[in-house]
Amino acid sequence: VSYRTVMIGPLLSRLALKRIILASSSPRRREILETVGLSFQVVPSTFAEDLDKSLFSASADYVKENARRKAVEVASRLKADRKAADLVIGVDTVVVLDRDILEKPKSKEDAKKMLKRLSGQTHIVLSGVALITSADALIVFHETTTVTFASLSDSFISYYVDTGEPMDKAGSYGIQGIGGSLVTGIVGDYYNVVGLPLHHLCQEIVNMWDDGRLGV
Repeated sequence: VSYRTVMIGPLLSRLALKRIILASSSPRRREILETVGLSFQVVPSTFAEDLDKSLFSASADYVKENARRKAVEVASRLKADRKAADLVIGVDTVVVLDRDILEKPKSKEDAKKMLKRLSGQTHIVLSGVALITSADALIVFHETTTVTFASLSDSFISYYVDTGEPMDKAGSYGIQGIGGSLVTGIVGDYYNVVGLPLHHLCQEIVNMWDDGRLGV
């Protein structure tokens, strides 16, 4: 991916005049966007996230399709209600270990199994992002970050799961919380591990503005 060197900061005042929607209820994604001062509203997607993983040859394709469907659902719903947005942002994040996609745990036991698999291993975090404009222009991309875990004892895994932190997070950990103490190193965008590849997203928004897809 070739990134522009122009940053989003100088555009924020003009972007504030646009109706930008984050199609996610994730408080972490909301906080990341707030960090850079982007003005936006939250309209969570109702997409069921029930895609069959076996139909995708690559994990990146799976997260991108999830993100696209989330964004399309919200954009279509807003248009039907005559509340069309200038830009809808859909995101999906997963952990991948040995080609297996690890999403949010279904139970405490599921979380423990995931953490035991991740213990002492290097995995990747994949985020798919879809951007849809009011004119139905669509950009879909993904970001990859490599994460290495320390070796975790069974007692620590039980303790960590009992804190509740893993239960709403892909791969059963949150790098921005207690889960950060499990990580010995990362290669790539930290914010991608939290749930939103901030730099890549901002560059795509800048590109869309520059080529007129977000209007003037």
